[in-house]
Amino acid sequence: MKIGILVAMEKELEQLQSFFSSPDIQIRQSGIGKVNAALTCLELIREFHPNMIISTGCAGGNGEGIHVGDVVVSTETAYHDVYCGEAMGGSVYGQIQGMPARFKSPDCLVETALRLQEQAAQSGIQLPPIHPGLIVTGDWFVDSKDKMHDILSHFPEAKAVEMESAAIAHTCHRENVPFVSFRVVSDMPMTDEHASQYHDFWKNVSKKSFAVTQSYVSLLIRGS
Repeated sequence: MKIGILVAMEKELEQLQSFFSSPDIQIRQSGIGKVNAALTCLELIREFHPNMIISTGCAGGNGEGIHVGDVVVSTETAYHDVYCGEAMGGSVYGQIQGMPARFKSPDCLVETALRLQEQAAQSGIQLPPIHPGLIVTGDWFVDSKDKMHDILSHFPEAKAVEMESAAIAHTCHRENVPFVSFRVVSDMPMTDEHASQYHDFWKNVSKKSFAVTQSYVSLLIRGS
């Protein structure tokens, strides 16, 4: 099984490179934002021909029971900064005309993430909580409560917000490659002030949190 992993930032790449050495797993850094993510995803698909793509890295979290250091696995992804309008064929908020309103992750990839949590508990291993749900994407680092309020007015059920996953899901949809986003919560925008949680995340908990991505990939490979 060949797995492509995409991250946006150098510090995310550094965390993950220490966990993987197999030639069947390729990790690439896209740079921040939707266009960078889509272009790098397409290059990875056409050069490496993976069986699936994982978008990983950090994200802002949302919702009761979600905390910094937890993981959100995408059941769906959507754009939070796209609107084609009523005149464009009745597209809903977040939908690009001709594309799904939301890009759904295969159930088996989500179920594997949830099984990881169960297996760890049975083995006495402590992993961060893993939450399935909607991840929303836009070209905006959400560092204010007002911006997060605006996003949640359209997507109140969103569990995480970041800047790449929906663009990668969009590309994978076009190329018919299974996709899932597996994101570590670095901050909670509705309770954060001046991105202090985000900066503390990189100082204190990032390496431990990214280790759960290694466990997820290992379980995917064992199950293939």
